[in-house]
Amino acid sequence: MQGDDLAVTELFFNPKNVGDARQPSFIGRSASFHCGATLRISLHVDESQRIVEAKFKAAGCSILVASASLLTDQVLGKTTGEAAKLCQVELLEPQLGLFETERKDCSALACEAMVAAIQVYSDAIRDNWEGDQALICTCFGVSDRRIAQEIHENHLTTVAEVTRACNAGAGCRSCYPLIEDILDDYERVNGK
Repeated sequence: MQGDDLAVTELFFNPKNVGDARQPSFIGRSASFHCGATLRISLHVDESQRIVEAKFKAAGCSILVASASLLTDQVLGKTTGEAAKLCQVELLEPQLGLFETERKDCSALACEAMVAAIQVYSDAIRDNWEGDQALICTCFGVSDRRIAQEIHENHLTTVAEVTRACNAGAGCRSCYPLIEDILDDYERVNGK
């Protein structure tokens, strides 16, 4: 067995973070129609938006279990924004070098379930927000006023430009429709 195969086998037979995160938890799911694998990730997040517990349940191959084990371990202590960003730039495979190119879909499933859990968390935070400004991006704590200010001062016209300017949308991306609404309102008011 090669070193990579040993690492995957070890994580398959001795995975970390299997089970359910303590309550309140935020759950994300992913599945593959190609192979029939399913994955469920649950997160417990503290008041500072740091992931203090990440657990998973998987029905799939050794690569999926290893990916979920590695990812849930990597996000511990990170903010939800940092964790979502990690998944979107797909650092899991290149950083660890464990998986063959043709098996990247397994780690993509792990990232998909993680981002889905973070989106559930973001939606819950947005729903319970009591601040004097509307919270748009919960991953990075960006308000509607901050986004509007960036759009106005820098003449921004796309979500990508807003993300580069103030990080809104750089995490789980659940705020994209809200950012688009702010862009549309600005365009409508200013006739752009």
